[in-house]
Amino acid sequence: MKTIGLLGGMSWESTALYYRIINEAVKRRLGGLHSAPMILSSVDFHFIEQLQREARWNEAGRVLAGQAQAVERAGADLLVLCTNTMHKVADAIQKAISIPLLHVADTTAGAITRAGLSRVGLLGTRFTMEQDFYVGRLREHGLDVITPDAAGRDLVHRVIYDELCLGRVVPESREGYREVIAALVGRGARGIVLGCTEITMLVGPEDCGVPTFDTTELHALAAVDMALAMASKT
Repeated sequence: MKTIGLLGGMSWESTALYYRIINEAVKRRLGGLHSAPMILSSVDFHFIEQLQREARWNEAGRVLAGQAQAVERAGADLLVLCTNTMHKVADAIQKAISIPLLHVADTTAGAITRAGLSRVGLLGTRFTMEQDFYVGRLREHGLDVITPDAAGRDLVHRVIYDELCLGRVVPESREGYREVIAALVGRGARGIVLGCTEITMLVGPEDCGVPTFDTTELHALAAVDMALAMASKT
């Protein structure tokens, strides 16, 4: 199979999930002692989060584009950006490299469409829920996307940064997320997109009552599919 490049550290907890999911999938697909050839660049999230908070997206794009170039030079054949939020700068990253960037919103939209759904609720950081770079990309695939109300968005965002990105799983926050999800279902959502790579640490299908779309797992598995398909063509 081809070599998968991972651009992670945003946060490292979810990047570790990518590494595990990819290797487990390769073991299932290829058997024996097979594991995935990967090259990882893991950034210091402290500085990336500061750029997010200060809306210095162009600077963040330059930083991540530079790291993506380093991953390509090291021998990666495709790139996976191990975060939903920083897909805001996906275009800047793709323009800086010659290998394909596998976009998380595209893999998620494909899974939703295959499930026969069209109206979904989206959980993620405030940037992901409120800005067009992610919601708009899903809508380009013909999906109807709804997000929590202002209080719900505040809760979801705060838990991601103050708890999950620090590796903290708080039962009270799980209950809060369940309430937000129930409200989305009550507004007509037929599925829930876990649109932040850390959210899967807190809630899953058992918390939703409708199909869930774990972007971390979907993205990681799509990377395995792509790496194997690219290898079959050479």
